[in-house]
Amino acid sequence: MPLLPALRLAALCAFLPAAAYSADLISFWDSPQKGANGFNAKPQDEAYFKALADTGATWVRLTFSKWQGTGRDFLIGDANHYTGLVPEDLATLRATLDAAHAARLKVVIVPLSLPGARWTQQNDGTFDDRLWSDPAFGDQAVQFWGDLATALKDHPAVAGYNLLNEPAPEKTTGLAENGAMPDLQAWQATQAGTPRDLPALYTRMIAAIRAVDPVTPVMVDGGYYANPRALAAWPAKLADDRVLYAFHMYEPYAATSAPNMKRDVPLRYPGVTTDYAGGKQVWDKAAVAAHIDHAYDWAAAQGLPPTRVVAAEFGCMRLWPDCAAYLTDVMDAVEARGGHWAFYSFREDEWEGMDYELPKSVTPGQFYYLSEEGKADKLPRDGELMGLLRQRMGK
Repeated sequence: MPLLPALRLAALCAFLPAAAYSADLISFWDSPQKGANGFNAKPQDEAYFKALADTGATWVRLTFSKWQGTGRDFLIGDANHYTGLVPEDLATLRATLDAAHAARLKVVIVPLSLPGARWTQQNDGTFDDRLWSDPAFGDQAVQFWGDLATALKDHPAVAGYNLLNEPAPEKTTGLAENGAMPDLQAWQATQAGTPRDLPALYTRMIAAIRAVDPVTPVMVDGGYYANPRALAAWPAKLADDRVLYAFHMYEPYAATSAPNMKRDVPLRYPGVTTDYAGGKQVWDKAAVAAHIDHAYDWAAAQGLPPTRVVAAEFGCMRLWPDCAAYLTDVMDAVEARGGHWAFYSFREDEWEGMDYELPKSVTPGQFYYLSEEGKADKLPRDGELMGLLRQRMGK
């Protein structure tokens, strides 16, 4: 029979180190940090993390949600009904954190799924809106983060808890993703006190974390898939003073994403035009910076330093001819404001689209063939885009 939550949590404590380590790493974020996302289908080993550290990266945003666990949803057990962390899965996560620590990388842990919000790619392609419509799932999500903080609060690699990757409580409500700012602000005000009130849910999660872990930094994505404009629609910062505010940058998505590569004539940058803020936007270096500036301007208005803002994901398809120019413009914009960044992604094991180490001569077919044959280590890793990123990380 399943262990009761209290007994399950007690069982998890067996995995904690005998000696306590300081997990108070807010000072790590007092100066700009550069890193990558590690969104692999299998747990990464020490060689992976050492290779990432060799690029000059100081941190990795790591998800466990793609890994195969003992239940349907890794670590959570079942996103349909959370009752406690899965001890076997937690042991796998701890071993992976140990490997990152051995490579001297700091880790921000981020789930792709929470109770009532299973990641779309693991939910038959259907957006899971239950967390944003049923208060019971909010309670379970709060319990999950209290449990995970209890289990990991003393791990020396952990430099942050990123509460949920790309939340989108707005998605099913008819609000345009890049609509006019007054519309975004009015929507946020209307949802105050409801399950779709993302800042309120974050506040509850942070309270559960702080009950067991008073020091580890917390990272929060803005709404609508971590859009900086959705963050800028929040009426105020969160009360906790160890919070990092994250946004993701793929705009103009129509040009940077995989579907663009299937066009007979792919959209180009600069110059691509998209719907934006109730009108049209021609995307160039200035437009990229203006979009990113929404997050930094909001933070400044809240009295927050730019080192409390993180470009937690940005990227473009490696075979897109304008990828280097786009990456450069994003990094320039973030660094001009004094923020942190993490590119997407490093050596993803099931997708090559944004693996910048691969040179253009490596086709998608070659990647999948060698991966399926267990020969991924034969892939050349001298891509020019990775050279660009290494240079920006000081290597």
